[in-house]
Amino acid sequence: MNTSRAAENAVKRVSGVRESSSSGGGGSMASNSGMANLNGQETASLNGEPVVKRPRESGPQDMSLRVPKEPQNKVTVVLGAQWGDEGKGKVVDLLAMDADIVCRCQGGNNAGHTVVVDSVEYDFHLLPSGVLNKKAVSFIGNGVVIHLPGLFEEAEKNLHKGKGLQGWEERLKISDRAHIVFNFHQAVDGIQEQQRQQQEGKNLGTTKKGIGPAYSSKAARNGLRVCDLVSDFKVFEEKFRMLAEHFLTMYPNLNVDVDSELQQLKGYAERLRPLVTDGVYFMHKALTGPSKKILVEGANAALLDIDFGTYPFVTSSNCTVGGVCTGLGVPPSYVGRVYGVVKAYTTRVGVGAFPTEQNNETGDLLQSRGREFGVTTGRRRRCGWLDLILVRYAHMVNGFSAIALTKLDILDALPEIKVGVAYKVDGQPLPSFPANMDVLTRVTVEYKTLPGWCCSTEAARSFEDLPPQAQSYIQFIEDFLQVPVKWVGVGKSRESMIKLF
Repeated sequence: MNTSRAAENAVKRVSGVRESSSSGGGGSMASNSGMANLNGQETASLNGEPVVKRPRESGPQDMSLRVPKEPQNKVTVVLGAQWGDEGKGKVVDLLAMDADIVCRCQGGNNAGHTVVVDSVEYDFHLLPSGVLNKKAVSFIGNGVVIHLPGLFEEAEKNLHKGKGLQGWEERLKISDRAHIVFNFHQAVDGIQEQQRQQQEGKNLGTTKKGIGPAYSSKAARNGLRVCDLVSDFKVFEEKFRMLAEHFLTMYPNLNVDVDSELQQLKGYAERLRPLVTDGVYFMHKALTGPSKKILVEGANAALLDIDFGTYPFVTSSNCTVGGVCTGLGVPPSYVGRVYGVVKAYTTRVGVGAFPTEQNNETGDLLQSRGREFGVTTGRRRRCGWLDLILVRYAHMVNGFSAIALTKLDILDALPEIKVGVAYKVDGQPLPSFPANMDVLTRVTVEYKTLPGWCCSTEAARSFEDLPPQAQSYIQFIEDFLQVPVKWVGVGKSRESMIKLF
């Protein structure tokens, strides 16, 4: 074929002109408008490839897709604003009474929530506190790491306490993408703590629940998820043995009974199977479907967050509002109100900097009156004055809509109350909460001293029922943070949470 003939054919292809031979032979037909395909759509040819031209709509174009739409449902989030143990469970329990779905988005059974209902004290570590609401679905999201023996033992333990947990399996859903904590993860956690103690003379104060090693497996991409366990067990077994061997290589003294744990897991797989769901689809349907009240229960707290906490004395997950999105598959635009839970004083479990700590009679009084022992570990909590620099920092990260101020009644016996309002290092003011823990350990705290009320607040059921000095204390916190206080806790029961607005 010569050059001019090739050029002519190329022009014909681009313009959609195609020669067609009839079955009788010899005849040819050309069309400038292209050729109809089997569906009646026009086709053209571009560089020898067929191109389908979509027919134009006869009516006007639907422009509604280009109009921004407000989400049908938004999640309400409850987060700790200090170092944990603020009383999140009580706030969640209050909101969960009329919730349709209550979710956990991160952490594991290293968290501990106590809820008192009808004088019965329930302790939760993995189960969402909302499981006590028989009308709500409880959901454990993909960001949670689950120790299956711990999950089922927790349920059995609380079942014997009262009627609150009856039928819990019928109202619990677990994301198929959640990672599993194995017994050897917990053993490794203990070994790592021991090594830190030997090498540095201090440990992180971990709960030894295997949370850090499980999240490490997740990040290393050799972890195993719920979907693996409830799928082909032979494939799961192979991956499990490889993971166990991985840890045995790193820790030769690790005591791992692989066969025994596999047998145990096989039994749990059958109990787990009816609870497992596609977490992303579950949340999407809940958010975009009919009107629902969806509550998210944060575990741990802002200052224990892996990114924003007092690193390295932190947990291994994101306990701030970003963890809600990644731990549940919730788009940021679907996050509604975010409530920060603040204890009326400050506590911390384990080691790490604590600027307002009181190693004196005041600290002892707060510890004894507040019964400050860890729900998960049983360890004595360190106690000190309320640190508003720390809480303001937590607000910067989370954007609290309002505050729940808990355990105000613990301050009833104090003639005067101090509140941390500024930090200094080497005599110089610190403009923000420091990232460096060496700096945080050296800060001196500037306090504001407020008058105590020296009378019981436990019977108060409204803001007006509180002593004037207690009202002033609450208002001082609001003014400093520029965030309203929505609830005030003056006791252990549901009825002891005063709603201000």
